[in-house]
Amino acid sequence: MSINGKVVLVTGAGQGIGRGIALRLARDGADIALVDLNDDKIKLVAEEVKALGRRAITIKADISVREEVFAAVNEAEKQLGGFDVIVNNAGISQTKNLLSVTQQEVEKIFQINVQGTLWGIQAAASKFKERKQKGKIINASSIAGHEGFALLGIYSATKFSVRALTQAAAKELAAFGITVNAYCPGVVGTDMWVEIDKRMSEETGAPLGATYDKYVSGIALGRAETPDDVAAFVSYLAGPDSDYMTGQAPLIDGGLVFR
Repeated sequence: MSINGKVVLVTGAGQGIGRGIALRLARDGADIALVDLNDDKIKLVAEEVKALGRRAITIKADISVREEVFAAVNEAEKQLGGFDVIVNNAGISQTKNLLSVTQQEVEKIFQINVQGTLWGIQAAASKFKERKQKGKIINASSIAGHEGFALLGIYSATKFSVRALTQAAAKELAAFGITVNAYCPGVVGTDMWVEIDKRMSEETGAPLGATYDKYVSGIALGRAETPDDVAAFVSYLAGPDSDYMTGQAPLIDGGLVFR
């Protein structure tokens, strides 16, 4: 399974799962375009990628803005000399009971998690077709894209939407040799889950750490997920061994949600 020499763009690459994905793909031979709103963080990740012997560029972009996503894809091709895979990883969470969510909060998370993914699909597919080549589109869904969770209702809705976009895009783009799949992590020990736990504590009165521990205790494999666990699966999706797979959104959660 080799992605040696492939050019991959990863959004939300400055930290957490995105950083883990970027480093794993670099170790597996890819050159990486790192996209994030935080310039300083992606510059640090770029140095880590280069230390692995691969090329890396950084692009500051807001994925909720369609023009910026298209510009990022064009820049990746221009600077790295090709374009083979996009990982639409960037996203935000929201922890709040459904009866209290505001219009502005709903609009913000859908602009980033859903529209941002759609712009990535559009930009990558357009580039693959322009280059008259096959390509791979990989989207970030979640266990919350398979099951709606209390106090994560709007976040869950966005991740269900990502699954829908993944399936529809896979059907529309298959004739062009473009595959579209998603990955669905569970409880990953990142800053996002620190924030979720904090907000759960505020909403329910549970002690800090209690919600995180509760979810981790339900994982069959007995431990929280790491970014590397997710990245290993994304590397499979980016490589040739997944060429006959499209429209799928497998759970990679250590055995927490079963479907």
